[in-house]
Amino acid sequence: MQKSLVSITDYSKDEILRLLQHAEKFEQNPNQPLLEGKVVATLFFEPSTRTRLSFETAVNRLGGRIIGFSDASTSSSSKGETLKDTIKMVSNYADLIVMRHPLEGAARYASEVASVPVINAGDGANQHPTQTLLDLYSIQKTQGHLDHLNIFMVGDLKYGRTVHSLLMAMGHFNPRFHFISPDELKMPNEYKQFCDDRGIAYTEYNELNDNINTADILYMTRVQRERFTDLMEYEKVKNVYSLKNKMLDNTRPNLRVLHPLPRVTEIDEDVDTNEKAYYFQQALNGVFVRQAVITYVLGLIS
Repeated sequence: MQKSLVSITDYSKDEILRLLQHAEKFEQNPNQPLLEGKVVATLFFEPSTRTRLSFETAVNRLGGRIIGFSDASTSSSSKGETLKDTIKMVSNYADLIVMRHPLEGAARYASEVASVPVINAGDGANQHPTQTLLDLYSIQKTQGHLDHLNIFMVGDLKYGRTVHSLLMAMGHFNPRFHFISPDELKMPNEYKQFCDDRGIAYTEYNELNDNINTADILYMTRVQRERFTDLMEYEKVKNVYSLKNKMLDNTRPNLRVLHPLPRVTEIDEDVDTNEKAYYFQQALNGVFVRQAVITYVLGLIS
């Protein structure tokens, strides 16, 4: 079976849970020759550190080969080649395409013109499904389950594709959401409508303060300069929240702080030594989850 992963909604609840089980097996045994003889193309039209390197680590640990680029200026797209032509050409060379692109919908389009499966590694402010799966894996590992959790999302909820994807995936598990953002970066109405349609409770705040004391998961995000067309707007909101170690004093013992990274000023470095800080382990979990996704879309596991 070959099945692209463009949006987290492409996969059912059962598929998501199976992938998390496979990720656990890969964590226990990450080096397996499952991709021997396979070529994976990583096409990053937008900068990335963790996503690209964790995908490449996943492929290497599974014995596969990698082709591609990490800078679109070194590809023929800088000469005016269309995305369609790039994808059709790369489909000739690889068994799987992993793509990050700044335009929303680019990954869906690529999956429609490619002759091999496509994994969306982020398309604009839209979706980042493998990040969502590693977030789910991190939540499950730290909480022991995914059901009925109090999840606080903080920062850029307007352009943050990680929170959009996570919200949709958690829709299977009856969470309660708390959205903390400035008015300029509020959760878009379409995602609040998604919650309304499914009877998922949510509350909106402007302040990051004692209200986090009821949180099971505190999901911090960076205010993304690259998503703003008006830099004055960015300057106004860029440092609006900063999580400090002392703010975690009266929080629940099971609380874990997640962040898709990179961070800028939204989490102080003094939080790093707190046992509730989980973002670096979260990034490591990305390798095992992406091993599960790669082998699943190629039909090597079921």
